[in-house]
Amino acid sequence: MLLNGDCIEEMQKLIDDGIQVDSIVTDPPYHLQSIVDRFGKEDSAPAQHGIDGAFARASKGFLGKEWDGGDIAFRQETWELAMKLLKPGGHLLAFSASRNYHRMAVAIEDAGFEIRDQMMWLYGSGFPKSLNLGDGWGTALKPAHEPIVMARKFIEGTNKNNREKYGTGGINIDGCRVEGDTNLKARVRKAGSEFGQNSGWNDHKNVDTIYDPSKGRFPANVMHDGLQEEWARYFYCPKISRAERNVGLDDLPDVIHKTVFKKINRVSTTTKEVNPIKNNHPTVKPQELMKYLCRLVTPKGGIVLDPFMGSGSTGMAAKDEGFEFIGIEKEKEYFEIAEKRIKAASPLMEFM
Repeated sequence: MLLNGDCIEEMQKLIDDGIQVDSIVTDPPYHLQSIVDRFGKEDSAPAQHGIDGAFARASKGFLGKEWDGGDIAFRQETWELAMKLLKPGGHLLAFSASRNYHRMAVAIEDAGFEIRDQMMWLYGSGFPKSLNLGDGWGTALKPAHEPIVMARKFIEGTNKNNREKYGTGGINIDGCRVEGDTNLKARVRKAGSEFGQNSGWNDHKNVDTIYDPSKGRFPANVMHDGLQEEWARYFYCPKISRAERNVGLDDLPDVIHKTVFKKINRVSTTTKEVNPIKNNHPTVKPQELMKYLCRLVTPKGGIVLDPFMGSGSTGMAAKDEGFEFIGIEKEKEYFEIAEKRIKAASPLMEFM
């Protein structure tokens, strides 16, 4: 089911219809428009505090996209609605940016989620967005990772009982193992055993052996795009290719991206045109990464929700893994791209 509309309104409609999902895997706006530009200028307006006490951000965000402005991913209300749609024990995985991840994580926790972990997608192909100040000095580091919140709706009863009743609450260890050295064995606490001095972590009587180390390494909270041997123990996923980005979009025209570079004195600008693409969403995630994340937190035959669908990468991944999918996207341009991409992966899917 694909829904073209505001995520707050559409999630409320799903709640009213009694819909429940098994997991949420999403890449919401990062709200990267900095308030720093509003300081230190004689003609700049004073910085304004938002309703939550934080500085309000300007209207446009990442790459000048208005949809990345605002604060939808930082609102507690957003994640309260998401939690209502999840079954007890259902997991939420949400991407963010390194410099304001904390804002989203706090909103998710304040909505009632239990923060379970922070995952990292590491990549070596990030482009430094730094101004050259001269003498070897700049203003920013090269981006090389994206953080992902791993949160869970609180379970009913024990982990084991919740999984037996709803199919949720756990993560798919064996389905997400990493190929590599199998000599290292992971000890896992038995379901039902308690933490403590004689818990399953130290007491061999409580160590569950159902996880066969011959299937690969225990999955970690790090994924990478092809670093060397020391990274072989983590799940490998390269950044998205042009062919993958444009799946199902053969009938769309190519879009020429223009990147504007500003001199430090802001007196003049230069524009560089990059290669044309059909899918012009700026943050398209690779299929192998999204398939891995969907598989990690979704039980067999489960429903994956993405309230910030963008160009449909989560939907393609969910369908490819055999899950049902509900996607919400406000921007008509991206919704139409998502329709085509997901339809190419799942021709019988319902569109609304």
